[in-house]
Amino acid sequence: MIASLDYYNVIWDSPSQDHNGSMPIGNGDIGLNLWCQEDRDLVFYIGKTDAWSENARLLKLGRVRIQISPKSFVNNCSFQQILNLRQCEIIVRFGQHPTEIRIRIWVDANQPVIRIEADGDHPFDIQAHLEIWRNEDRLLEGNEIHSAYGLSGSPDSVVVHADTAIVDQNKVIWYHRNCRSIWTETLTLQGMGNWLDQGTDPLQDLTFGGLIQGENFTNFDGTILKSATPQKHHLVSIHLLTAQTATPKQWISQLQQLSHLTNLIPLDQARKTHQQWWTDFWNRSWIFASGDESAETVTHGYILQRFMTACAGRGNSPIKFNGSIFTVDAHLDGRDYDADYRNWGGPYWFQNTRLSYWPLLASGDFDLLQPYFQMYIDAMPLAQARTKQYFGHDGAFFPETMYFWGSYTQDNYGWPNQRAGLPVHTTANQYIRYEWQGGLELLAQMLDYYAIAQDDGFLSLTLLPIAEAVTTFYDQHYPRSNKGELRIEPAQALETYWDSVNPMPEIAGLRFVLPKLLVLPTDLISHRLRDQWTRLLTEVPELPTHQIDGQVVLSPASEIGPKNNQENPELYAIFPYRLFGVNKPDIELARRAFTYRQHRGSYGWYQDDTQAAFLGETDQAHNYIASRFRQKHPQSRFPAFWGPNFDWLPDQTHGGNGMMALQTMLMQTEDQKIILFPAWPQNWNVTFKLHAPLNTTVEGIYNKGKLEHLSVTPEVRLEDLVQMSPEQL
Repeated sequence: MIASLDYYNVIWDSPSQDHNGSMPIGNGDIGLNLWCQEDRDLVFYIGKTDAWSENARLLKLGRVRIQISPKSFVNNCSFQQILNLRQCEIIVRFGQHPTEIRIRIWVDANQPVIRIEADGDHPFDIQAHLEIWRNEDRLLEGNEIHSAYGLSGSPDSVVVHADTAIVDQNKVIWYHRNCRSIWTETLTLQGMGNWLDQGTDPLQDLTFGGLIQGENFTNFDGTILKSATPQKHHLVSIHLLTAQTATPKQWISQLQQLSHLTNLIPLDQARKTHQQWWTDFWNRSWIFASGDESAETVTHGYILQRFMTACAGRGNSPIKFNGSIFTVDAHLDGRDYDADYRNWGGPYWFQNTRLSYWPLLASGDFDLLQPYFQMYIDAMPLAQARTKQYFGHDGAFFPETMYFWGSYTQDNYGWPNQRAGLPVHTTANQYIRYEWQGGLELLAQMLDYYAIAQDDGFLSLTLLPIAEAVTTFYDQHYPRSNKGELRIEPAQALETYWDSVNPMPEIAGLRFVLPKLLVLPTDLISHRLRDQWTRLLTEVPELPTHQIDGQVVLSPASEIGPKNNQENPELYAIFPYRLFGVNKPDIELARRAFTYRQHRGSYGWYQDDTQAAFLGETDQAHNYIASRFRQKHPQSRFPAFWGPNFDWLPDQTHGGNGMMALQTMLMQTEDQKIILFPAWPQNWNVTFKLHAPLNTTVEGIYNKGKLEHLSVTPEVRLEDLVQMSPEQL
């Protein structure tokens, strides 16, 4: 089925005016926003998943301009730019044979290097120009401080420090080095100064940048490399590195050694292994829907979003929900901002971040899940220490909004002048004060991953430590009612209902994860922990309900506090915690809750399309997902740059939601059961391959209302498969 990808390549027959016409490409850690300007200059921003500044902003590494000369070779001739999805490369063509120039740009899937290969029918010159905009220290002021979210209201100036460029005879080297860090002040402010001796500052002396070199190139003017003589073939390589080193000299030495080792690999061999990685990726799973315009739109959106996730999902940090590594310059409120700007800055919001990762389970993209899981397992020692420091008991909670090392952001926790009368464990920001349910949902994702992949190493080293810490927190933190039931208070139902009691996300989350924990392999779980989970499950209250128009419906909480946002916490019992759904009891209770929900939408983090699919509401799922994948950012040329919606551009929450909704319309699983077509439109044909529990893959062709082909591996899992159609619901 990989050949079908070619139909979805993005092809442009004209250059772009500016960065708004950029195309994304990447290798999982390094990402480019590339465009060809009307003057035929090829320009791209370079992003990297771990380029964290001293202020915990995720910065661009730089911008590079590729120029062909003489200009007569590329001006006033035909033009084509192709994103080849199958091989993950961008091809730019100027003119036609016998005067054609072709440029191939790719980011090696296996090495931290960007390759620019230029070929022509006649000899030509080429130059690569590093364009640095962080060329002097400057203050972040006004609205721009939002891109350093966490530092608003800081008593100290927030400074962006300059990059450094080094002139070399035949290469250009540049870097950004953190000469200071907010890590110490962050932990000290939050009463965790005793952690400073146990943890390691992840920002101090962190250095990121690169080295540009070419075959037979010389340094023309500091940051410009130029070919020594006209040639029919040119190769420009950009090697990139992020590392903490004692000195800049050590970082440069590491970078030069890295480039040397990378260049030892023959280019043809490197390209072949790069293409093989992407072949393997696309062969893991696929969904190609057809039948009408909306099916084509949804399929294209699904494929491009999965592509962007793969381009940014294998680095040292998880995907940023607010732009990933594909941010570009912005114009807001009459002011221009550089490509380092993003609303909501560098921290991770769990409620947003999770939505990029749920669909990676059914697609079988398990390698892309690991940076996300790893961030939380790395943050757990701090989370455990914070729980003990703040509350005096065991277990761990994860803040809804946190830096990648696990602490609150400063302005969410509150500066000293914002914290008058607040105990050490209470945040100044009420939106996230008691929003800790993310630990349960993270655990649900881990349980689903284990169910599918059967990864015993992950179970022992990651899932079980998280499970013990999170469930112990709920067990020890909250009191019991006079009926012996857990009483989750103080609490809130997401960001929406403050000062609530027994919020639905927590109650549904505990009712979802605890039974799944209890059926994990017995030889890996202590009797003490199993007994704790068994007892805790008996203490979890019933799901909260109330009445609307004389109808019993799910409630956001058993007692609802003030309303401050626009989420539907009651629907967490449908997704992410799948207590209700197709072929499950009491589905009408959940359907009524969906009908009476206060907030409706098909953009950003609204989950209406996915929740409709879990309920078998085919028409609504269809309408919502079709609407979602039509909502391209109007100023962006690339068709999968969604947003900014609630966050930033390109909105990864929006795209991840769409991927998950389409998968859920097509296939749902629970324990060993596999349900096909639970919310699939009858007029949509589809060819698909998805992953299910117990290392199972399901592959099929559905055409004109009939299942023409079905392959389940291993075959024994066929007995667990249920095929449905809309009229059965």
